[in-house]
Amino acid sequence: MIAYLQFEPQTTIQSTEPVNMTAKFIRKRLNCSILSVFLLFFQSGHGQDALKGLESVLTTYSSVLGPDVVVLVHKDGKTIYQRESPSLKIKTEAPIASCSKWLTAALVMILVDEGKLSLDDKVSKFIPIMDNYSKGFITIRQCLTHTSGIEADPPGLMRLMERNRFSTLEEEVTNIISKKAIEDNAGTAFRYSGVGLNIAGRVLEIISKKSFDRLITEKLLRPLNMKNTSFTPERGPVNPSGGARSTANDYMNFLDMILSKGVFNGKRILSEVSVMEMQKEQYPGIPVRFTPQVAAGYGYGIGEWIQEKDATGRSLVLCSPGLFGTWPYVDLTRNYSCIIFEKGLLSVQKKDAYLKIKEAIDGLIQ
Repeated sequence: MIAYLQFEPQTTIQSTEPVNMTAKFIRKRLNCSILSVFLLFFQSGHGQDALKGLESVLTTYSSVLGPDVVVLVHKDGKTIYQRESPSLKIKTEAPIASCSKWLTAALVMILVDEGKLSLDDKVSKFIPIMDNYSKGFITIRQCLTHTSGIEADPPGLMRLMERNRFSTLEEEVTNIISKKAIEDNAGTAFRYSGVGLNIAGRVLEIISKKSFDRLITEKLLRPLNMKNTSFTPERGPVNPSGGARSTANDYMNFLDMILSKGVFNGKRILSEVSVMEMQKEQYPGIPVRFTPQVAAGYGYGIGEWIQEKDATGRSLVLCSPGLFGTWPYVDLTRNYSCIIFEKGLLSVQKKDAYLKIKEAIDGLIQ
């Protein structure tokens, strides 16, 4: 091919200098093109070889994961691995349960960045009725870190029936949450539930004079181009702690923003200070009254679990798994983000499979 493309000077040209320069230029460009093709071929082959290990893991755990699973991996804001199933795609919308908490916490931090509230503001500053039931001392930070000391929600169907008695978040907080028992002094024990995040969500409604679902769309979802994500409920009140629907593709935009220290597509969504604050373990060493079995042993920041940390306590891997099988995480050490999107309830067996998938991805990244 090089021989055919070599420049042959015409005999009618008197000066050969421009011709020689042009020929050198063409040869240089051609050599660069050949090198580029080679590199692309090499990268493609290398990627396919590396991905074989991940496919093998997915095959091994297919009986646990089921046929419908999406795995999406980004590095430097670009897709380096994508796996879909016939009925579950990266753009398939589904409920994401407690993965919602990470989004809600980010929305709170946006308003902190705007100077409209502080993490250490008392909730009674915005919801005076909390004072009437000995909850006036609880802070926004404690609501976001499951350390408010308030009795947790009832499990399963009872929780759903309780919430569906009301049509707004205001009614839920006023008529149910404010009257719940105090089981520990605020900041002294960890009790995972949806109570604190929903109090925080109601505070945002009061500050902004907008419904929570509208506010999070305007401040977070739209700037992140999360077009297929919503907190708008089909019935009952909006649920900041677990009521979002999203897609793997949408949620990945959020993860990329977190990994980029608050920036998405060149636009700052969160301050770097707020992103770092979210990633700090907030109350290490306090008693754990309740935590989901799949998160046992993990620390907690603001709206996110600390899946791995180093000997100094610095967070390395952050996640926010949801009951319906979705497991999003960012790996700060290897600088990549991943979401595993699956149909079915999360279990310890699935968690083990997800961690094996992460091991395979870590090897790919290395």
